[in-house]
Amino acid sequence: MVALSLESARNVGIAAAVGLVVLMVLSAWIIKNVTVKLVLIFLMGGLALLVWSQRSSLQECADKVQARGIVGDTSEITCSFLGTDVKIPAP
Repeated sequence: MVALSLESARNVGIAAAVGLVVLMVLSAWIIKNVTVKLVLIFLMGGLALLVWSQRSSLQECADKVQARGIVGDTSEITCSFLGTDVKIPAP
């Protein structure tokens, strides 16, 4: 399995969250059935929240790596982003 870089994972997380919010708004505008509209809004909103929380979790992991670099620990660390390993090199 190929690992993503931190910058790539950040960009994917932001793009996915924004894309899901746009889809949520578009589906609310296009779909006329109230029940389906509510289900899709909650589903897409939940997915956007999931992606956003994973992105912030990845940022916390990167901050830990940076803190380890300050104290002189140069080992590489692997974090997880939606089940994909992201290798973060030591600073």
